Amino acid sequence: MAIANLLHLPPPAPDEMPSCGFSLSPDLIHAIFQHARPLGHHEDPDELNLGFGFLYYGLVRMLRPKHVVVIGSGFGFSVVCLALGLKDNAKGQLTFVDPSYSVLTDGPFKTVGGTSQWDDPQQVKRHFARFGVEHLITHYRLRSDDFFARYSDQNLPQIDIAFIDGSHAYNDVKHDFLSSLRHTGKNSYLLLHDTNIYVREMVRHAGVKRWLKSVRRAKDAFEMVDFPFSSGVAVVRVLQEEAWKCLESSQPD
Repeated sequence: MAIANLLHLPPPAPDEMPSCGFSLSPDLIHAIFQHARPLGHHEDPDELNLGFGFLYYGLVRMLRPKHVVVIGSGFGFSVVCLALGLKDNAKGQLTFVDPSYSVLTDGPFKTVGGTSQWDDPQQVKRHFARFGVEHLITHYRLRSDDFFARYSDQNLPQIDIAFIDGSHAYNDVKHDFLSSLRHTGKNSYLLLHDTNIYVREMVRHAGVKRWLKSVRRAKDAFEMVDFPFSSGVAVVRVLQEEAWKCLESSQPD
């Protein structure tokens, strides 16, 4: 069947999706484009190419994490790609943190493009059930600072992979990175989306790239690769325990 025809197929029912092994069938990729709506992940729907989504899925398959944390997502693209890796590994859980802000009601200083996708718990469950991963995901409708303040009380395990895509203000990116880092160990990984949004960085509406300059300077504590395609994504490997201590006093350039 031609790729052009695949793009017009209806989304598959959850019971038609693979339950283990390899979930990324053409039908499921089509459903991801239709419902999880990637934004700035170097994707190409005409070629059924998930772009960075394949990186997220592949990292989970390779690293076999027990606990993944995602901070922020417009329509759940990163959540779905990471959770599908957990599903196909047949192990692990994903914690999704998003306060469900809307640009219309909360304004552009709290969210860029947010549409209150995560207000209703049942709707959230139905959304991720489209991809057969709803049982792996726990959503916290909280700001990330509130979530991390309650982390220990929730008895959540150590973070093996964190995906940071919440508020892009410098101080918020720093907070989310350091708060995630405090719950990681050596050889954990932190991903930061939107490393390649230069105009917003220039007008100080975003600070992801500025924060990563501090991370890059701590050469004994971190390894990093930044993929400067589309909105960009960086992958940071933690090289030592308590690596957050190297960055706590970092200031923006």
